[in-house]
Amino acid sequence: MSERKEVTLSANAAGERLDKLLADLSGLTRSAAVRLIEEGLVTLNGKPAGKNTRPAGGETLAWILPDAAPDAAQAEEIPLDVVYEDEDVIVVNKPVGMVVHPAAGNREGTLVNALLWHCGASLSGIGGVIRPGIVHRIDKDTSGLLVAAKNDAAHLSLAAQIKKHKVSRVYLAVALGNFREEEGTVDAPIGRHPVDRKRMAVIQNASVKSRAAVTHWRVMARAECEGKRFTLVRCALETGRTHQIRVHLSSIGHPLLGDAVYGGAGTAFEAKHRALIAGQCLHAGKLTFAHPRTGEEMEFFAPPPAELQKLIAVIFGDETAEAVEYLL
Repeated sequence: MSERKEVTLSANAAGERLDKLLADLSGLTRSAAVRLIEEGLVTLNGKPAGKNTRPAGGETLAWILPDAAPDAAQAEEIPLDVVYEDEDVIVVNKPVGMVVHPAAGNREGTLVNALLWHCGASLSGIGGVIRPGIVHRIDKDTSGLLVAAKNDAAHLSLAAQIKKHKVSRVYLAVALGNFREEEGTVDAPIGRHPVDRKRMAVIQNASVKSRAAVTHWRVMARAECEGKRFTLVRCALETGRTHQIRVHLSSIGHPLLGDAVYGGAGTAFEAKHRALIAGQCLHAGKLTFAHPRTGEEMEFFAPPPAELQKLIAVIFGDETAEAVEYLL
């Protein structure tokens, strides 16, 4: 069971960073204290606070210790589509339906389980026993490119690049409706949905916890199929929030085809090609980053899975489907 603890800060706490204070008072490591803060499990006088907050002294500091950490993920012999690999990084093309790392209800069959089998002990430990090597994630039903770190130095380098927006992640999405403009940017903070905690939402209320999120989009093709309008969209992430593209495009009236979570029943396909859709029609097709050891720019491309490729051909035509590499 989770455990809540609370202390009243003394005057000696004035000016200290919150993460350091929490580590000192709780006996946690500094990194564990930061994780609690980032997960919203730490409050000052009843309000969430950031790790850089410096109390004045006299406040009530409270934190929740979640259930004990789960056992380490286990290696499983699961085939991987390895796009590139060296002693520092591995780039894989994740299939639709594969969860990135173990969590409640998905302890087996994840990308981490497969990476542990493929790489053995050669994965960064910074992500912890459940997320070794994992630097960024893509949703279960999103396909495409993901880089994992094989040592801590590579992990730190890639994480720093992501934080500074130096990693380019470009997606191809099939969205509902006809965009009025040819390109644009959605700059809207994302946080947990205030009612359904399993969903994310655009949060405009400054008092509700959220994080800045920016998605740049460009129209690649437009078409009408089965009486509905569809747009093939290129999306480049400036940030990498949970469900970012799905939430952002839905917020401007263009949910992804197949995304019932953020688009409702209207995202269903009506006729014989419905079997080609497994969740949201979203593919991480292009990934660019600086190699953590050499600094060389590395660029990778992965075509959409066969079902999505066929669906694109059905809606937008064969020429568009065959040109997806150039659309990215």
